[in-house]
Amino acid sequence: MLVRGYVPAQGISPDFFMTMQKRISPLLFFVLGALAGASYFLFKPSPVETVPVSPAAEIPTAISAEQPETLPLGDSAVERNLIAAGEYLVRQQLANGELAYQVNVLNGERSSTPSNIRLVNGASALYTVCRVSGKTEYCEAGDKALAHYTPHLLSDPTNFKGTCLYSNGSCPLGGAAAMVDAVYKRWQASDSVLLAEHNLLNDAVELGYFIVSMRRPEGGFYHAFDPHIGGTVNPVSFDPSFNGEALTALLQLYEMTGNSFWLEQAREVNDFMTSQPVTEDQSHAIALAMFARLDALSQADEAYAKQIADLVIVGQIRSLNPANGSIATAAKVEALSALAQAFAYSEAEHEWLESDIQSFITFVQARQFPANDCNFQFTEGMIENYQGGIFNTCEDPSIRVDGSYHWVNALTLYLEYLGMK
Repeated sequence: MLVRGYVPAQGISPDFFMTMQKRISPLLFFVLGALAGASYFLFKPSPVETVPVSPAAEIPTAISAEQPETLPLGDSAVERNLIAAGEYLVRQQLANGELAYQVNVLNGERSSTPSNIRLVNGASALYTVCRVSGKTEYCEAGDKALAHYTPHLLSDPTNFKGTCLYSNGSCPLGGAAAMVDAVYKRWQASDSVLLAEHNLLNDAVELGYFIVSMRRPEGGFYHAFDPHIGGTVNPVSFDPSFNGEALTALLQLYEMTGNSFWLEQAREVNDFMTSQPVTEDQSHAIALAMFARLDALSQADEAYAKQIADLVIVGQIRSLNPANGSIATAAKVEALSALAQAFAYSEAEHEWLESDIQSFITFVQARQFPANDCNFQFTEGMIENYQGGIFNTCEDPSIRVDGSYHWVNALTLYLEYLGMK
């Protein structure tokens, strides 16, 4: 019988996971860490002003990872939907690890401009399916994907701090956050940060330094950095999901390392975000759930969380219209399930969210192939090829990798919430 929670290290293929590194002498680690921390943030600054680094930033981040403490999962039939989404990702994966970015279920058209951010999200989804199912083949598929995308990581100490994920001509803030998320989800599934001989936690920490370097003096983040010809931030680039994703990445780093520097950074970012107008930001909702689990929610946090939930629910009728997209609806399940967790941890009312979560889940289930609410006519091989994938709308019947990611993440958050009851 499979045990829920993270997958034991000995259950993972030895080709992918190595034994834990030897511990460094505490005295030597302190000396080397102090030297590194004192000099790290003296690199060339970005041409656009960013947040000055406080003395806390000079505290070195621990190299070794904490042991993951994953939440127990509740019993629900939606687990089958989650695993089916993972099966689709594995079935479509190429031998070199490349994941299918987008495919039209009616004509097989794959034309698109792939985003490395979304493809890395696909690797994260595979690790989550591995954890939920207890089947190591999903972790192995995730490792193949991650090994394929990590060469897109870019470091240039003379021009910017830390490491970024290069995608479509720039270093987007969301790329660094997506890669941290993948390392975190892998850590949850395997209790390991080693990919063959490569320490992924070192990458995650450097990605975290990049995220911190992108903070704006007035609050929030710059959303893109151009690493070409000396490097500079783009002060006008904006993606509505990036602030929440970066905030979540900071909390994931705190959980993996136990270093309070990341929690302090997350607190400062969250204080700014909760002073801004409310949006249906599922990543901010996930971050609030992590605050509640790892630290605590303030009264202001709880009030803001309630406003996010109310805004998501107000949009229910139009969101359940058949013309609307399943990816956006899966993100609503993420938001409400995460907020239900946050309220439960804070001993606040949370059951009032359950009926709306179920409504949104039902809508997306109707778009998980071969189920469909569009009366598609099946052709030979269609079900076999695309089963488990989430197509977006009847007008645009394309399965995108980020749809699978949001669906897997949403159902996992919901199962974790059920496990708290």
